[in-house]
Amino acid sequence: MRIVPAKELQQWLDRSEVLEKDGRGPKVLRQPDGLLLKIFRPRRRLWFARLRPPALRFAENARLLAEHGIAAPQVGECLWLDSRQAVSACLYSPLPGQSLDYLYHQARHEFDALLPELGSFIHDLHQRGIYFRSLHLGNILRLPEGGFGLIDFLDMRFKRAPLSSGLAQRNLKHLSSYLRRSQIDDFPWQRLLQAYEQQVPGNRSL
Repeated sequence: MRIVPAKELQQWLDRSEVLEKDGRGPKVLRQPDGLLLKIFRPRRRLWFARLRPPALRFAENARLLAEHGIAAPQVGECLWLDSRQAVSACLYSPLPGQSLDYLYHQARHEFDALLPELGSFIHDLHQRGIYFRSLHLGNILRLPEGGFGLIDFLDMRFKRAPLSSGLAQRNLKHLSSYLRRSQIDDFPWQRLLQAYEQQVPGNRSL
């Protein structure tokens, strides 16, 4: 991983548009050329983040998703912004599309029409052994050509076999918890579960 000099980093920060930030600083920036810079600042276990930089894990997850036929951003470069503090970053091309969170709030009829396909998509992830702990409406995009893609997938595991029923249930509960935290009270949860369960052999209830 290339170490970005402080002067070059400051130029990036000065010229880029901040898309996401938190109390520790910018998290995602859009550069003038359209590329996104995603910054990872670990809060603990800096020694582990130096051994396995989050930027490299993010890039590896993007590669594995592509191998599974799941649309994801294409990572061009992984960087050290501050190796002592284990701050790493990725430069990548954004994935085109609209987040399901946006469609849910701004184009509800279109979102509701996607529920059967969304249930099938989540089931397909589970059948491929993909456990996406941060599965929620903001991290799933509706692609311009149809179908779905994933973003912000650092917290992801790839199993060698389909997820067990228990692990699949746990993943769906993460999505349910996100809806509660976001105070989305009128989400058609039962319709989504029904669409998911229709893909399950024997139509076993989750």
